[in-house]
Amino acid sequence: MLAEMRIQGLGVIDEAVLELHPGFTVVTGETGAGKTMVVTGLHLLSGGRSDASKVRAGSAKAVVEGRFTEISGEQALRILSDSGAETDEDGSVIAVRSVGADGRSRAHLGGRSVPVGVLGKLSEQLLAVHGQNDQLRLLRPAEQRAVLDRFAGEDVAGPLADYRKTRQEWLSVARELEERRSRSRELAQQADLLRHGLAEIEAVDPAPGEDVELTEQVKRLAAVDELRDTATAALIAVTGASDGDPDVPGALGLLAEARRRLGSAEDATLRELEPRVSEAAVLLDEVGRELTAYLDTLDADPERLEAILARQAELKKLTRKYAADVDGVLAWAEDARARLAGMDTSEEALEELAARRDALAEELAGHAARLSAARRTAAAELGKQITTELSSLAMGQAALEVTVRGKQTDATDPLALTVDGQTVTAGPDGVDEIELLLRAHAKAPALPVHKAASGGELSRVMLAIEVVLAHTDTVQTLVFDEVDAGVGGRAAVEIGRRLARLARTHQVLVVTHLPQVAAFADRHLMVDKGLSDGVTRSGVRTLDDEERVTELARMLAGLDDTETGRAHAEELLNSAKEFKATMGDKAGSRVLE
Repeated sequence: MLAEMRIQGLGVIDEAVLELHPGFTVVTGETGAGKTMVVTGLHLLSGGRSDASKVRAGSAKAVVEGRFTEISGEQALRILSDSGAETDEDGSVIAVRSVGADGRSRAHLGGRSVPVGVLGKLSEQLLAVHGQNDQLRLLRPAEQRAVLDRFAGEDVAGPLADYRKTRQEWLSVARELEERRSRSRELAQQADLLRHGLAEIEAVDPAPGEDVELTEQVKRLAAVDELRDTATAALIAVTGASDGDPDVPGALGLLAEARRRLGSAEDATLRELEPRVSEAAVLLDEVGRELTAYLDTLDADPERLEAILARQAELKKLTRKYAADVDGVLAWAEDARARLAGMDTSEEALEELAARRDALAEELAGHAARLSAARRTAAAELGKQITTELSSLAMGQAALEVTVRGKQTDATDPLALTVDGQTVTAGPDGVDEIELLLRAHAKAPALPVHKAASGGELSRVMLAIEVVLAHTDTVQTLVFDEVDAGVGGRAAVEIGRRLARLARTHQVLVVTHLPQVAAFADRHLMVDKGLSDGVTRSGVRTLDDEERVTELARMLAGLDDTETGRAHAEELLNSAKEFKATMGDKAGSRVLE
């Protein structure tokens, strides 16, 4: 829930604090006072596009700060955790968006600097802003489909996910088949080159790491004399001269003399050292044997050296053409075999691909049929619920129908798919065309909603849709920006009642110019415009009961300075209070009537 919003330097608003009611909050004010800046601030707080022109003249930047409370959604909590946002002691979190006069934008969440996109993801979980632009957007076919799918929930989401997964595979196989057919000559040439390379590599048959191992062997064979001298000298130092020259006793001979002397000493301390000398003699004896074995394998072998050099030359031919080392050559070969598998342009391979494509098309048609059936079921219920809402908005004779039809096409369409005997286009969201049709009265024809409804009726239709979809909303805060445009009289009162009922299950914020709507609010905020030092400044203040009467009287055709206007305003407020009293408190009613 959005508990509070602070705005600084945005449009005509110099500085304002909006304390929002958990139920129904309304924002009013004279034309040009800056009511729309409240919604603009919410768009910025929601990660919307920044615009330097919205920064108040003379201000270095515009700042919008929102305090969200009672955050409980799993996805919202994950976003806060991943961004490192810190919450206050009461569990609330502060979101801040600033826009500089140069157009640069910054975002903070819970005291941490975050990308603007993070605010957008969080706001998707916490609030939804509906304005007149949303009304126009809902007239588009894609948006009408989205409305139906959103209303249907998992009943459509599951089949749609299956459809999209199969469609992606179907398109992939179809593209591969077309590519093989159209590029058969080019692919055949590439395949020949790959097969030639594989034949070269297989003829040499390199082993992993073989080039490194051969390099070490070459080094040893090329330096055999030097290595022999080193090993021989070390062996003599350990074991002594091979001819038994007493002048060159070696370390073992010296250790033997040390053992003899220590072992025959009369001092016990010296005798205790003899076993340790014996251990050293054993270790040196092992070293001597290993040196002898090493010398036995160190004979010069010119033929072996020549064979290794020849093998190195074979490997170098491969590394010059295919990769930097033998391991890279083997990786190239593995990749070439995989590529060859996808270049088979034989009739058998093409027939196999075509069969796979057709099988996927049949599977896709099954998913499309189930998706369309789920949508038709949801469409009937959606139309029924919206029609019920319209009757509560002074359109009792009107009925709204949600039609689901296949998007007809012909066999020349690359996305053509046969579903239930019809050739339709397999689009990314299914094969259906969704359209909202309005029947003004029982004998009137069902026409597209924008043709059948007047401006005021269109606003009521859109509000009815929003109210119905609110049941499916996971967000807690709903914002309406003058969705009651073009409406007045009895219809305006019904809109106010409907918003009041909606506020039993959601936090509702409405920007309006209608006193009939404003009277039903739990809290009334007014955007007040004035002059200071020749500069227009606007602020927002919360109205008390007396001030609400004055504001409603002003909204009633500017009658705030007449007794008649005030009487009408008081009557309107009392009527709204009586209506809300019949609904019970917010906690006791969780479902819209």
